[in-house]
Amino acid sequence: MTSEEIAAVVREIRERVRARHETQVPTLPGVRLPSLTPLSQARDAAEGKVASIGTVNPRRPGLVNSFAQTVKKAIARAMAWHVREQVEFNRAVMQCLDRIQVVLEEQNRHFRMGLDAFRHLQEWRTGWEERWTETEIRFLRSVAELEAALRHRTEALESSYRDHSNHLHADYRKALEQSSLELQQKLWDDLARLREEQERVVNTELRLIRQRAQYRPEPPPAPQARPPEPAAVPGIDYARFAERFRGAAGYVSAQQKFYLPYFQGRSHVVDLGCGRGEFLDLMVQDGIGARGVDCDPESVALCREKQLEVEQADLFEYLARQADESLDGIFSAQVVEHLPPHRTPELVALAGRKLESGGILVIETPNPECLAIFATNFYVDPTHVRPVPSAQLHFYMEENGFGRIEVHQLAPAAEVFPEIAALGRVEALAGFQKKFFGGLDYAIIGRKL
Repeated sequence: MTSEEIAAVVREIRERVRARHETQVPTLPGVRLPSLTPLSQARDAAEGKVASIGTVNPRRPGLVNSFAQTVKKAIARAMAWHVREQVEFNRAVMQCLDRIQVVLEEQNRHFRMGLDAFRHLQEWRTGWEERWTETEIRFLRSVAELEAALRHRTEALESSYRDHSNHLHADYRKALEQSSLELQQKLWDDLARLREEQERVVNTELRLIRQRAQYRPEPPPAPQARPPEPAAVPGIDYARFAERFRGAAGYVSAQQKFYLPYFQGRSHVVDLGCGRGEFLDLMVQDGIGARGVDCDPESVALCREKQLEVEQADLFEYLARQADESLDGIFSAQVVEHLPPHRTPELVALAGRKLESGGILVIETPNPECLAIFATNFYVDPTHVRPVPSAQLHFYMEENGFGRIEVHQLAPAAEVFPEIAALGRVEALAGFQKKFFGGLDYAIIGRKL
């Protein structure tokens, strides 16, 4: 708002205020209070006449005047009864006039006070109008300044908001493009992995079909001499040895409860190398149809004492005697590390032929990816031949028609050895500890396709 606009508004306000006050409060008229002096004089004169009623006016001495005075006095006494009421009336009138004079003087005094108050009001109104006008001017100027400041701040905020919105929009588009590219790349990677997986499954199925087509049952060959297998060190109580270095039967059973859900609802399960029968006992208690095989006569006798169905035999010969696709589950814990390298794929292939479609194969063995096993129990057992990596068993299973393969690391080394656990608390060594000191054992689980 410019100065000219403010001046015009001020003039308009003054005219409006002046018109309002002229309509409601008229200006002070030229009033003159009446003087009560003539009334006082007339009253004094009347009061002087009141005292002379019934009296004889004085005369100069002389015979005639004396006679006249005597006659007047005689008449006055004779008329006293007549003028007595008049005298009282005149005195009452004088009292009334006295009262009227007092009232008029009081009214004049109050009227004079009202005139003084009205005059003061007029003077106050004039000052009030000036102050009101000044206040309105200051108010209008403040409003104009605030309006200008508000307009400036609003424009600044709009500009800042516009810039911020543009930046946000640009950042959003950039992030959206980046996310789209990442999502697209991830999609292409997933499609490539799916394509590779599909090709792998197709190749596996084709290889399995070829293997089944090429396989023909043949009569059992004549007994031939086998190459000598590694034998246990003579003179060792292996049951006592296993108790010390493998663990008590209760400890082993608690660890092997992990596998029970994989065999639920199955009725033809074989535990290869059942040993003391820990897992075989768990399966029987859980209502799973299971039997075991082991080449150690002491272990077989111990299992039979527990009323478990166990046969003493070579596990390869035992599996070879079973009909193809007659089993729905095979379990083998801490066995493959006792076999020569060339027999491990033979065991997996034989298990693949004896399992029905959907049957499950579970193999547990020491984990060579955990370096701690080489410094502890692996080489303590003289019957151990070599550790078997999980990737190798994974490949053998794929080659023999197994799919949906899982690998689980068991018995974390950090829980057994405090020295290894201390590595994980060092940020720089946490990855090293996880990679090279994971589970002391691992389990690989495959399903027959």
